[in-house]
Amino acid sequence: MRAVVVSQWGGPEVLTETETDRPEPGMGEILVRVHAAGVNPVDWKTRESGGLIAWGEVPIVGWDVSGTVEAVGPGVTVHRVGDEVYGMPNFPRQAGGYAEYVAGPARHFAPKPASLDHVQAAALPLAALTAWQALVDTAGVTAGQRVLVHAAAGGVGHFAVQIAKARGAYVIGTASAGKHELLRELGADEVIDYREQDFTEAVSDVDVVLDALGGETAERSLKVLRPGGHLVSLPGPDSVPAEAGAVNASWVLVEPDLAGLREIAALADQGLLKPLVDTVLPLAEAAKAHEIGERGRTTGKIVLTVV
Repeated sequence: MRAVVVSQWGGPEVLTETETDRPEPGMGEILVRVHAAGVNPVDWKTRESGGLIAWGEVPIVGWDVSGTVEAVGPGVTVHRVGDEVYGMPNFPRQAGGYAEYVAGPARHFAPKPASLDHVQAAALPLAALTAWQALVDTAGVTAGQRVLVHAAAGGVGHFAVQIAKARGAYVIGTASAGKHELLRELGADEVIDYREQDFTEAVSDVDVVLDALGGETAERSLKVLRPGGHLVSLPGPDSVPAEAGAVNASWVLVEPDLAGLREIAALADQGLLKPLVDTVLPLAEAAKAHEIGERGRTTGKIVLTVV
């Protein structure tokens, strides 16, 4: 099968298209013919150094996939050959999403949202699950709460805005001025230009902050939370302030999640969750996709087409 492999740890130029063996589904697994693969910051971070990923014999990055079930391993009852599925298999272990075929646990995939094509569906899993698990599973966002989303036009951020809004929250997002109208269309009630305005002076009494930036942003976010509020940080365990005072502070590492994928698909099919796809490129141009992503200027997601 065709796959884009990491020839050595380094820059985008180390991504090389090659032919490699097609994986086979084991017990409890399915084989998916990949139609499209999402691109995420974790892809280029692991490409640079390998990170903490337990790599297979052939290093292939990528976790977000949408495609068709090609084969079903023993014991699988949730999917059948021919089903259209999407998911984030094996994370944080190697999944091999930049390839024509991916094998993984059946329950790491869910039926693809019927209202979306494969490119749109491939933009969802890792980023949307991160937002869902941070806001719903960890912070328990409910109707009437005030939610602040940093980097609200980014991959995780634009899903977080929509998920929080779907749950009845008042949503505040930080983004550059050129993205404000888009965020309002996605449901943001209030938007702050982080280049021109100090968010700590613009908002207060926030119930939940979702921080994809870490560092000083995480520390300053504590100031806008009400007592008992919740800061959910994404960059890593070191991004959680050591002294949170009267608020809760958590680091979330996204996990494969069949129930979460089903909830996300339901929101998409109800018209409450729309993936923004910034750039679509063929699999062979994975290096270009990484170059674009690493500039940090994309709105939404980058997706590779495989079939």
